[in-house]
Amino acid sequence: MKPLIVALALVLAAPAPAAQAAARTPHDLRRLAHQNGIRIGTAVDVAALRTEPDYRAALNREFTNVTAENAMKWESVEPQRGVHTWADADAVVDNARRHGQQVRGHNLVWHNQLPAWLTEGVQNGTIGAAELRRILRDHITTEVRRYKGRIRAWDVVNEVIDEDGTLRKSIWLTQLGPGYIADAFRWARQADPRAKLYVNDYNLEWNSPKIEATLALIKDLRSQGVPVDGIGFQGHLGIQYDYPGDWANVMRRFADLGLEVAVTEMDVRMVLPVTPEKLATQAAYYGRALTGCLSVPACKEFTVWGFTDRHSWVPGWFDGEGAACLLDESLTPKPAYTTLLTSTP
Repeated sequence: MKPLIVALALVLAAPAPAAQAAARTPHDLRRLAHQNGIRIGTAVDVAALRTEPDYRAALNREFTNVTAENAMKWESVEPQRGVHTWADADAVVDNARRHGQQVRGHNLVWHNQLPAWLTEGVQNGTIGAAELRRILRDHITTEVRRYKGRIRAWDVVNEVIDEDGTLRKSIWLTQLGPGYIADAFRWARQADPRAKLYVNDYNLEWNSPKIEATLALIKDLRSQGVPVDGIGFQGHLGIQYDYPGDWANVMRRFADLGLEVAVTEMDVRMVLPVTPEKLATQAAYYGRALTGCLSVPACKEFTVWGFTDRHSWVPGWFDGEGAACLLDESLTPKPAYTTLLTSTP
């Protein structure tokens, strides 16, 4: 066959650009994750995991990464001093292993959701500073060692910077001083040398005092040899507020420190009732967030804080708001889900 005829035949046989694009469009979030070399995850409601087959099927079909929504928090794993309850956390980890998912540990040190025996002991003076430090060390060591090799990344400290850029006033800061942060990372590294260790916080997407203070904190920690590996942007957004348009550049500033970057708790709430226009805006916010993450090579994870409105924390915390997730109460995909599937860097 003559070269010109061969070339013409190849052109005619090649799929049109639209067909090529359609062939590349993933049919679910798991495929999207594989195509883009990123982990796409969700927080897991343990009760729903156990009792709702449709929830469990969607979870295991769609996601390559999971976070225990509450099951690994201190009040859940040690409700009584010295008495650990691991069943819920184990359920999340075991289900993830069966379905090829990696796990994010959330969280080791927070000012919230602490067991009553701990907060009451500090308040009434029966737990002093030296003992509190031992308790914190033992908590981190016990939990991280239990899941050694099964947790890819830990949120070691959660929400340690306040809105004005100062260290958050908590029992940890008040009783132990700012050194508790470095201690927590060092103890976690000793317990599992291979896990990635993160600072995790909200409003880092746009709050300048918090951004600058967190950058300064991590620079200082790393200058001391403290093993901080990553920064987690929670990503709790609302469509009644402007999208944080500089978010990708903020990610890059942290990446320039040599950090891994993750979106750890993404959701986009709206003032109810739901309308098509609000859903379209929500979809745009989700799409911009994923596109921003994909544009930053250091961004390794994009996790939503629950994937169905059936089990969302938002209505319980924001009066009159909701519909923040990718799927509705019946697990029907919303426009935001479709937008994610077509997102590119």
